[in-house]
Amino acid sequence: MTKIIPQSENSFVYSCTSQDQWGYEQFISEHILAFQISGETHIFHQQGFFVLKKNRILLAHKNQLAKTLKIPGSAKEYKAVSIILKAEDLKKIAAIYNVACDKKYSGKNNIILPSDNFLKSYFQSLIPYLEQPEIGSNGMIFSKISEAVELLLNINPEFKNFLFDFSEPHKINLENFMLNNFQYNTSIENFARLSGRSLASFKRDFSDVFTIPPAKWLKEKRLEEAYRLIHLENKKSSDIYLELGFENLSHFYTAFKKKYGVTPTESLTIKK
Repeated sequence: MTKIIPQSENSFVYSCTSQDQWGYEQFISEHILAFQISGETHIFHQQGFFVLKKNRILLAHKNQLAKTLKIPGSAKEYKAVSIILKAEDLKKIAAIYNVACDKKYSGKNNIILPSDNFLKSYFQSLIPYLEQPEIGSNGMIFSKISEAVELLLNINPEFKNFLFDFSEPHKINLENFMLNNFQYNTSIENFARLSGRSLASFKRDFSDVFTIPPAKWLKEKRLEEAYRLIHLENKKSSDIYLELGFENLSHFYTAFKKKYGVTPTESLTIKK
């Protein structure tokens, strides 16, 4: 079970589960500050993989693709709290405190923060908002977000470039980008944004590079990778369909059979 607090357009997110669970949203559109209360979050992102362990704090940058696997701890409990640091709130904070970034941010997208008693106490102070979301006003929510930003800047003043760089992604090599990121389950609009293009420009450039529409190419590429993993690495369909961007196992089976004429299991019995 994952509980989302519907306060101030989901500025606070509280997640809890008793079983391994993949996160469904794979495009991070806003900065996130997250505290792991119990269990672990395994995070697969564009630059690699890391584990957010119990009592650790993560600062994640916006405009990136990432997959999360929530794993309960020894007590079969997974709990995490996330603060969504939305651009609209950060722009207000920047104006109020006259803060501006010195340069375009080019550092790590995911930073595990050192142990900090102030931040841990801050997350403890959010418990009333999580348990009684109907009580908090928008002004109170904004005050807590401002407090989080102040604490981050106190830890490292250079985080102002992380937080207050409001520029959009720059245009990058489309072929390399898609070949490295086709397995993420996100929209064509998000792929366009991350490649530094408008949707129209993305579709036009995509057609020039790959000769077929993006949605069709993504489906074909994912199925080809699935075939390779099943036949060359002995992977099971149930273990790979999510990591390849398919929403559910039934969808994967249907798409696989439509392309190859047989189910993934049946394809193993066919001599190459």
